[in-house]
Order: sequence, then C-alpha cells, then structure tokens
Amino acid sequence: MRLDFSNPGKKWKLYASLLSDQKELGLPFPREWTHENFKLPPNWREIFLKNMESVLKKYRSVRLFMDLCVHCGACADKCPFFLATRDPHNMPVARQDLFRSVYKKFFDASGKLLGTTAGAVKDLDEKVVDDWYTYFYQCSECRRCGVFCPYGIDTAEITIAAREVLLSIGLSTKSTTQSINKCEFIGNHLGIPPAAMANSLEFMEEELREEGWDVEIPLNKKGAEILFVTPSADYFGDPHWYTMKGYVKLFHVLDLDYTLSTYASEGGNFGLFLSYEHMKKINAKIYKEAKRLGVKWILGGECGHMYRVVHNFMGSIHEEPPDFLEEPVSPITGTKFKNAVSTKMVHICEFTADLIKHGKLKLDPSKNDQYVVTYHDSCNPARAMGLIEEPRYILRHVCNHYVELDPSVNRERTICCTAGGGLLTDECLELRYQAIKPKIDAIKRSGANFLALICAIDKAAFPTYMRHYKLPIRVGGVHELVGNALVPP
Repeated sequence: MRLDFSNPGKKWKLYASLLSDQKELGLPFPREWTHENFKLPPNWREIFLKNMESVLKKYRSVRLFMDLCVHCGACADKCPFFLATRDPHNMPVARQDLFRSVYKKFFDASGKLLGTTAGAVKDLDEKVVDDWYTYFYQCSECRRCGVFCPYGIDTAEITIAAREVLLSIGLSTKSTTQSINKCEFIGNHLGIPPAAMANSLEFMEEELREEGWDVEIPLNKKGAEILFVTPSADYFGDPHWYTMKGYVKLFHVLDLDYTLSTYASEGGNFGLFLSYEHMKKINAKIYKEAKRLGVKWILGGECGHMYRVVHNFMGSIHEEPPDFLEEPVSPITGTKFKNAVSTKMVHICEFTADLIKHGKLKLDPSKNDQYVVTYHDSCNPARAMGLIEEPRYILRHVCNHYVELDPSVNRERTICCTAGGGLLTDECLELRYQAIKPKIDAIKRSGANFLALICAIDKAAFPTYMRHYKLPIRVGGVHELVGNALVPP
C-alpha cells in the first residue's frame, strides 16, 4: 500500500505547563505561553545550543545514535503514532532527524561543511522549536522501534534528550510538570498527602476485614526487612485499588516483614518524561527512605516506568550505588534475586512467581473462573526489564482460563498503552484512541473478558479505551487475580 503524506492531519500538542508549576519546580524562564507564541527568551538560540552541547557530552549514547542511523527504514512503520496519524514526522527515524538536523548543523563536521546535503537544518528558528515540541511530545517513549532497529537505536533516549533541551528554553507540558511537582513537594504524582494515604489504607483494612481478612498494613515502620513501593494510584484509584488489596492479602498470608512509606509513596517516575535531573531526584527519594527506615531491600509493585528508570538508568544517574542495602533474598524461599544485585529492588511479579514455583502459596484458581484472562505486556517491564514470562506464569496458576494475545503486538513487540511518555492527558485522547487500535483489535480477537496489566498508566488508560470501543472487558492487575485466588489463613 502506498502511503499518502500530502495531508498528515491534525498536529496534536500537549498543553503548556502552568506558571505555578514552573515556578515551584524552579524551571527556566517561567511564564505563561501558548503554542502560537512560545515567548522565548531573547537569547534562546544560544541557550538551546549550549544545553544541546551539554546533553551530547553527558549522554554519549545520544551522540552515538546520531551517528549510527543509516535511514534503513526498519523502524518507520513500527510507531503506533505513525500508524495512527500517517504523519511522516512520527516515523521514529524522522522524529530522530528533528534532533539530528540540528546536531548536523552545529556539532558535526559533515553538516557544517555540506549543510542540508548532509541532513543539516537550514536555520535554527521557531519553526524548528515548534516541530520539536510537537513531535517529541508525540512519543510515548515505548521503545518499540528499537526492537526492530538493526543498530539498537533507542529513540526514547533521543526524546528525553530533546525534551531536556526544550526545557532549557522554558518549554514543558502541563500533565508532566503537574505530576512531578506533586511528587517532589507532596510525595506522589496524585498529590495524596500522608494523612490521606494513611486514611485510605485504614479504609482498605476495614474492607478486607469485611471480606474475612484480618490484616494490618504497616506504614513508616522502622527496621522492617522490606520497603514496599508502588504507584500512588494503588491507594486511591480504580482499578488499581484491587491490585493493592491483592498485595496486602499476599503479604498477610506470608506474614511478610514489610512496610510502606508516606515519603516514598510513589513508585512511578514522571521525571523520565521531562529530564534526567528530575528523574534522578524522584528515584533518589525511594533509596533515601530505604536508608532512613533501615530496611534490607526494596520490593516494587506493578509499575512500568519505575522499572525503566531503575534498571536502565540507576547505574549512571546516581553518584553512589545503594550499598547500604543488601542483595535481595526472598525471606520465604531463600531465592537470591541476582538481577537486582546492583539496584536492590525486586519486581512483585518476580517475587510472586518465585513463591508459586516453590509451592509457598495455597491457591484456588476456580475463584477466577468468571474470567477469561489475557495479558497485555507493558512496554517498560517487557522491553526495558525483560519481564515477560513471570506474569504469565503467575496468571496460569491463579486462573483456569488464560489466553495469549497476538505476539505481533505483544511480548517484546508489544504496542503499549500509548499513554506513557506524559501522554496520559485528555488533549491527545483522540490520538491515543487511534494509536491503540491494533492492540484493541488483538484483545477483541482473544475472546477475553479480563485484561491483566502490571503498569499504573495502563490501568488508567485501558478502562477509557474499553468504554470508547464498547468492549465489556474488565481491566485489572495481575495481583488482583492473585488476591482472588489466595486461600485465606
């Protein structure tokens, strides 16, 4: 099929950051601006290029990716946003070229010598800035394109670098900076204060007691063996709430020595969607609290971008490794989680799969017989962490009716929820409806009535998709189903 690029359609743009968030986060050049008038500082070109030079020096992978690409086109039709819009700038290679054209013009010998012939931009003007803002915020950083790239170019890292350069001249998006501001000043992306979190967990205890589970949820407990960190939506949101109840039931039957924290009350890291510095600051909160509470290691809940940050960036964004923590060892099975030796953080699905493998859980999968369950691979756990088999292993033990999705849009090649990268916002909802369509079609074909997920953004996005496409499918966490199948003591 020949694609028509003559009319790429609507240029989706995310709303500008609120002035209050810009000021409170100390972002450069705080001001009220619009897409039609960026109100850039007078010397913005100098600032732009100076920061771009800094990014290229700090993150050698970005410069390497600029020089590696041979424009083979292997990635061209792999981006769900390109498939949705047919806008050529949404091809990963073309999105990279927005960055590469400036790189060629100002930082590469061939571009300086040959100009546009070598792919350099003609001039650095506001049209270039507008394209950067438009298309680097139409990237969900899912990294699907990287699976097909023969050189392993990671477009997400280019996106992060480009957004950091945009931030240096005062351009950022409302949804991302609102979430970061709440996380850095209140404690989590939803802005739930400590007292509200404590009250919510008390309410969960009451709910569980009514269901026959006499549980207590430890909070800010010093000296516990394990710090449990999960996305803040798990304390408040639907369907996340039921995933949290599943964790609590699991820890109760294990008599696990763990604690939650009102300070490290957020597993997610929206800093990944803005700049390396904010990513580093939010990630550091978890380890700072682990040190204060004196735990041995960290167990993480069902979250996507928490694991992208921990497993892909921890080694380079922090000055010192968390050597005050111990190598994670399951207190129930004695299993050493060797993949977490450096990060000291274990994913809940690794932990639970190991329990099932060693026969440590009494499960009744018939308690989930009302469901035909399928599983959607979240992009960050699947592609950044390789966490593909463990969730499936769990589901096959807690459900009698499990079906696989089409692997051409799942597993390593998964089409993500299309709401990551800071795109979980209403102004691009129509775009996301289009981009998620191949995954929705696969879910329809599966015949499932329960979609299991291990990412908070997935759990926030997919219920809206199900309503839009009129699918009678329940969305929930893997550990919601674990909690259902557990036989109470």
